[in-house]
Amino acid sequence: MIINSLLDTDLYKLTMMQGVLHQFPWAEVEYEFHCRDAQTDLRPLAPAVQEEINHICTLRFQPEELDFLRTLRFMKEDFIQFLRLFHFQKDYIRVGTEKEQLAIRIKGPWLHTILFEVPVLAIVSELWFRELQPAPDFEKGKDKLYQKIRIVKKSNREELGFVFSDFGTRRRFSRRWQEDIITILKNELPANLLGTSNVMYAMKHNLLPIGTMAHEWIMACQALGPRLVDSQKFALEHWAQEYRGDLGIALSDTVGFEAFLSDFDMYFAKLFDGCRHDSGDPIAWGEKLIAHYQKLRIDPRWKRAIFSDGLSFEKAAEIARHFKGRIQVAFGIGTNLTNDISAKAVQIVIKMTRCQQSPIAKISDSPGKQMCKDDSYLKYLKRVFAKKKEQYSRK
Repeated sequence: MIINSLLDTDLYKLTMMQGVLHQFPWAEVEYEFHCRDAQTDLRPLAPAVQEEINHICTLRFQPEELDFLRTLRFMKEDFIQFLRLFHFQKDYIRVGTEKEQLAIRIKGPWLHTILFEVPVLAIVSELWFRELQPAPDFEKGKDKLYQKIRIVKKSNREELGFVFSDFGTRRRFSRRWQEDIITILKNELPANLLGTSNVMYAMKHNLLPIGTMAHEWIMACQALGPRLVDSQKFALEHWAQEYRGDLGIALSDTVGFEAFLSDFDMYFAKLFDGCRHDSGDPIAWGEKLIAHYQKLRIDPRWKRAIFSDGLSFEKAAEIARHFKGRIQVAFGIGTNLTNDISAKAVQIVIKMTRCQQSPIAKISDSPGKQMCKDDSYLKYLKRVFAKKKEQYSRK
């Protein structure tokens, strides 16, 4: 089976889950699967996906896995005790076909559904590539990986301070290939590989698990907070209350970057260590972030800019070169790292679509990343945050 450990997931799912346990244990949510590649027919995978999901519903966190989580200072004992009891529930997830597409819907308590996303996406991705490339050329894939390693070593000679993490679990070619990559990178680039988002491999290979929040944390707060216009501030405030200075990277593009900066005032700019870029032009984003810190009279050299949007190593090196000495940069590299063995990775996502029976949405800085099924709500959301964007532009 593809998933054999509940730690085979991204850290940010566990950090958000802990926040949900302590702050929103009553919240009810819905998620939907979506394939951005219109020409890719994933429907034949439905029976195998269901079989794999049946399997992950039998898994439990093992004592040694819980002990590893205890070594992370931001993981609290009551959450770890909750994980001792946790297991996936089959009645919260449905797999089928609809409108000539693979359909996966997740509905239930946020606390009990939040971990489905990463393993289900990894399952779909690996099953797809088993059909597409039943005899993959791993040696050719390693040749490509060593080309990337040479790019990083060149950046070392330029003293770019190039550090990156593996962010590739969700759309990896296979579990085996992700571990091969991590093993090679750890040996070849020990000073550059900051860690991995995959908690299982962080534990197995003595690496730092990397991750803070995902879009769903801020999206859910559109329905959980008192006012939509204040939902970002509500999300950031509750994150800060949960982690008290740990995990201080804020995700900046849920409702557009300018609208985010309008809320990211002196209080949050000093409270958080930096921000993560996940859509739009990375250079323009970094320049705006630096200008925002300078406007607040905060030295950006003490802050971090994390880039994680569809990066190649060449693009990451270009970004590092551009911002050298102006702000601390680091990179999360996903699909271009763990799925470069295939001709083309399949662009699949699972996004939260409703919370507390209300629609929620993300207004990405890249149009293709927007996902909302309720057009009237999306128009309302855009109108509300367009005003914040205008207010920020006038300052």
